[in-house]
Amino acid sequence: MIARASSVVASLPGLKGNHSLCAWLNMKHPQTIKRSARGFGALFSLPLCALRRGTGVFRSITCTASSLDIELVPCLKDNYAYLLHDSQTGTVGVVDPSESVPIIDALSQKKQNLMYIFNTHHHYDHTGGNIELKARYGAKVIGFGKDKERIPGIDITLYDGDRWMFADHEVIVIETPGHTRGHISYYFPASRAIFTGDTLFSLSCGKLFEGSPEEMLSSLKKLMALPDDTSVYCGHEYTLGNAKFALSIEPGNESLQAYAAQVVDLRNKGLPTIPTSLEMEKLCNPFLRTSSAEIREKLNVPDSASDAEILGIIRKAKDNCDIKSTNSGLFESVDVMILIDEIKEVVGRSGHINQAETSKS
Repeated sequence: MIARASSVVASLPGLKGNHSLCAWLNMKHPQTIKRSARGFGALFSLPLCALRRGTGVFRSITCTASSLDIELVPCLKDNYAYLLHDSQTGTVGVVDPSESVPIIDALSQKKQNLMYIFNTHHHYDHTGGNIELKARYGAKVIGFGKDKERIPGIDITLYDGDRWMFADHEVIVIETPGHTRGHISYYFPASRAIFTGDTLFSLSCGKLFEGSPEEMLSSLKKLMALPDDTSVYCGHEYTLGNAKFALSIEPGNESLQAYAAQVVDLRNKGLPTIPTSLEMEKLCNPFLRTSSAEIREKLNVPDSASDAEILGIIRKAKDNCDIKSTNSGLFESVDVMILIDEIKEVVGRSGHINQAETSKS
């Protein structure tokens, strides 16, 4: 069922969420990630996330929001796909399946049948599993109508402002071009969850392959208008490398220092940094902080530069930053450990991190 919204953002509930945002792993309960404020004062809650471990290594993480279970499934080198399960009806979907095998394995373990495949954009590392999963389960492929020619196996076309029902969960489609011209994000308002593909990452945004800084800025503003306590599920585990770059252009941001320490702690333990939250990103993500005086000074940008201009400058600086090798997957530890040490050196001077908190468990 689809309904077109005349103004998506204006209709979204609870735009004034106010939750404190520095999350740390509570290792006293290894089957649960408990999000608590560290350095921000108050407690806050995100969807309950339970770890699932295979043969001694991290396999996936499940977040429960209302009756919607969201299971993070690592794919390829650093991609994340997300299994969606409505616990009341048994409806199952997957967002951006890079490849089929990890999805089939996760479904087989739970004896579930895949019904829907959501694609945020056409890139192969987000659609690579479409055809095999569709053939195996008879699942329907969902994607952006304006880019349907590039979505493998597409069955259901959605457009900006459409409201589509996944079981009893309303899904609002938000057009978010910039990374590609045909990118969309899927927002589940009742569950306070958004799947942003390669538009918004934790501490970064997607490269501008087919769009302009103006388009990306417009897309990010749409996302920033959602409630602060919205959980952000992006397409890649890039947060560690992104933290290094963000600290290089806004080293005085204490919220960023604290979050970088949290990221180091999680990656040091081989755990994902996703989901993040919109409030955290507003505090720390340089692409959402184009008005920051410190960022503009670090990049020698005049005060007269527009937000779109500064976003383009930040993006170019990030593209030129030699951190590609550090954006490694969950289990490739060499580059990760080098980057962890570099970030520890930076944030350690601020008092947000110490050796005891970052020792490998």
